[in-house]
Amino acid sequence: MIKKFTKFIGTILVFISISACNDFLDRQPLDQLTPDIFFGSEGDLAAYTINSYSFNTIQDRQYGLSIFKDDNGTDNQAGPSAINFWVPGDKKVPEYEGAWDFSKIRNNNYFFDNVLPKFEAGKISGNINNIKHYIGEMYVIRAYNYFDRLQALGDMPIVTVALADDEQTLIKASKREPRHKVARFILEDLEKAKSLLLDKAPYGKNRISKNVAFLLRARVALYEATWLKYHKGTALVPGGQGWPGNSADIQGFNIDNEINYFLDEAIKDSKVVGEQMVNSLVENTDTREGMDNSLKSINPYYTMFCDINMETYSEVLMWRQFAKGQSVHNVQMELCRNGGSSGWTKGMVESFLMQNGLPIYASGSGYKGDKDGVNATLEGRDSRIRIFTKQDGDVNFFSGTTPNIYDKPYILHSTEQRAVTGYTVKKGKHYSGLMAEIHFEGITGSIVFRGTEAMLIYMEAFYERNNTIDATADKYWKSLRRRAKVNDNYDVTIAATDMNKEALGDWGAYSNGVMINATLYNIRRERRNELCAEGFRWADIKRWRACDQIKNYQIEGFRFWGTKYENAYKNNKGENLIVVDPVKGNVSPKNESDYLRPYQITNVNNSFYDGYNFVPAHYLEPIAQSVFRQTSSDKDDLSKTDVYQNPGWPLIAGQGAE
Repeated sequence: MIKKFTKFIGTILVFISISACNDFLDRQPLDQLTPDIFFGSEGDLAAYTINSYSFNTIQDRQYGLSIFKDDNGTDNQAGPSAINFWVPGDKKVPEYEGAWDFSKIRNNNYFFDNVLPKFEAGKISGNINNIKHYIGEMYVIRAYNYFDRLQALGDMPIVTVALADDEQTLIKASKREPRHKVARFILEDLEKAKSLLLDKAPYGKNRISKNVAFLLRARVALYEATWLKYHKGTALVPGGQGWPGNSADIQGFNIDNEINYFLDEAIKDSKVVGEQMVNSLVENTDTREGMDNSLKSINPYYTMFCDINMETYSEVLMWRQFAKGQSVHNVQMELCRNGGSSGWTKGMVESFLMQNGLPIYASGSGYKGDKDGVNATLEGRDSRIRIFTKQDGDVNFFSGTTPNIYDKPYILHSTEQRAVTGYTVKKGKHYSGLMAEIHFEGITGSIVFRGTEAMLIYMEAFYERNNTIDATADKYWKSLRRRAKVNDNYDVTIAATDMNKEALGDWGAYSNGVMINATLYNIRRERRNELCAEGFRWADIKRWRACDQIKNYQIEGFRFWGTKYENAYKNNKGENLIVVDPVKGNVSPKNESDYLRPYQITNVNNSFYDGYNFVPAHYLEPIAQSVFRQTSSDKDDLSKTDVYQNPGWPLIAGQGAE
């Protein structure tokens, strides 16, 4: 265990005012206070907890779509360059830290070490319900941080106190616990949070509420249940063949019982939130544009993802606020003016149903095909792909009341601005000309937790547990489809589903290399479509073990060759800007595919020209070499430690997975 995990903090370096808590804005240190003085009031707790928020939101990055491109590198979205995850041997064991970083958890434990004794002794001043609430917040935060590490590492240490910087203490605490025990510990933290949190958080939805604890608990439970189910028997689960853990740690362990336990917990907690959502989903007016020229919302479902104030949206359980002079971002400039270095894949677009509930390939679907451009491709389709994809003629932004029009996909833009696949992501785009034209003027909010996820969790967990759809899952599914303007009779879809065709563009059609049944697939499809560009896809394909079959997989985008786009890119002299060349090209050659292949444009320094390939070790992150050196009883022998490497990864830095 590295010292960063347990470095003793003698002073509190994080303190912000309650007004900043309300806004969930900048969290800069304003003072240094010792723990015997600090943690004595409700305000102290509120300040420390919000400063510990580490949720994934829109960040102040230099370019790109921020969280709206977190699915780059999956079968949903593609970036301008692929990642080494998909080239066997290219991803290396780091020398230092990597995923083995527990500093956030250490700071969470520091809070409990100092606050719980004072709370039990009645030495914290303020509103007792708010005091309990902030303690509950920290249980959610610690659970969130543990879950983040669980997804990266699998088995990991469970430490509940901030340890002193003593080598033997640190080495002992480094012992990895089986992953199901870690998941149970996370659920325990969230159960404690549920008993402490208020239904409505102080200062509104910028802070954690009780519903957040229910939703996160359901998310964790579903993740662990499906991981254990689909990785069962492998070295990536306790007791599986080649599992490197200690058999003494899994005495009495029954994996099927664990799977059922986690599924039951997911069903129970997701229903609490799902029942609140199902009859109050944000309205989708099915308009292509989300706002008019006065920036007034004309489609609430669209603007829920890009509004400046997200407080009133029923589905939003928690969001981050931005404001001029305090905290801003650059996401709107990217979304409005260019492609933002991302794009939907062909497989993603084709997964969306027709409004009549049929897949695009089904007889009688009414699908227009993709030879006449993006607009024709999306005609008559599920509303979600139509309103969240830029179409030719859409408004990029309003300069005053004058619309700036999107005329074609920006496939020739610079790396950081490119519409990589030709299918341009529109989810999260505001229409403000100010935010579009000036860098770092973005003040649109960022959703942290959306209650609709609970409905999807329930549908999947119940089916995984019972191999059927109950009345609650039926109610949730139909509600989501109606909002998407799709025929709510999902049986029509299931009956028309051809798994061989779906599998061509959807990794979720598989688990451990085998095609799943059409009902489960369509539940996964619903999740894929509803949560598009919200950063869930990586976690989903890993827990489903949906990468085993990936071999020379080619990422494709829109149909380019043989369409109007082939001659749409010209300079001021009318010269065609399209270049097909293995060294200097800007589009992939027609002889490879009529569809744009972003990783077959050139073969120069390109490890991805022949497609994605997968190594099972990549389901988990490697542990850095320094961890073994620091925890080994013999500094010259990295193997003499209780910290074992994740399956398939070597101990030595700079080496790739087997």
